[in-house]
Amino acid sequence: MVDYNIGAKIKELRRTKKLTLQAVANETGFSTALISQIENNNISPPIATLSRLADYFGVKIGIFFSENEEECRFDLVRRNERTIIPRVVAQDGTNHGYFYESLSRRKYNKKMEPFILTLNEKVMDTSTYSHDGEEFLFIMQGTAELVLDEQRLVLNAGDGVYFDAKLKHRLLSRDGEEVKVMAVVMR
Repeated sequence: MVDYNIGAKIKELRRTKKLTLQAVANETGFSTALISQIENNNISPPIATLSRLADYFGVKIGIFFSENEEECRFDLVRRNERTIIPRVVAQDGTNHGYFYESLSRRKYNKKMEPFILTLNEKVMDTSTYSHDGEEFLFIMQGTAELVLDEQRLVLNAGDGVYFDAKLKHRLLSRDGEEVKVMAVVMR
């Protein structure tokens, strides 16, 4: 299993631009404590948080999942080579009830990021997020509930939904049972 060390990449971007934690916090709306926890790999941020940080630093979200900057024409990731991004937490420190696995790690400067999301518990906090780009979600297993711009959509295995990621959204396990989702984030 590969360790992307996302926090170190964010810290390097910040330091390269000679920015303080406070400066990044002021511009992104995240707390300095959250940014520090991410940089020190104490927590893994949700994809929406990574997207906002990528926008702020002027990079593609894929840079956080790349092993190096060498361009390749294709990227094959075997099942046992996926990297799991654990401990996904909200800005306020609450658990998001999911973890994700990157399905591409060698292709640099991608236009989309594919992930497998595993929703593994029912959470009480249903706050929503938005970011630039578009998303596609395909339910592979289980029953999910998608909060999408004030609507609640029930999604079963085999269902797919494509939406503008600027809409407020949040994917939840409907009943607390495990849900497997293929997610593609495009920017």
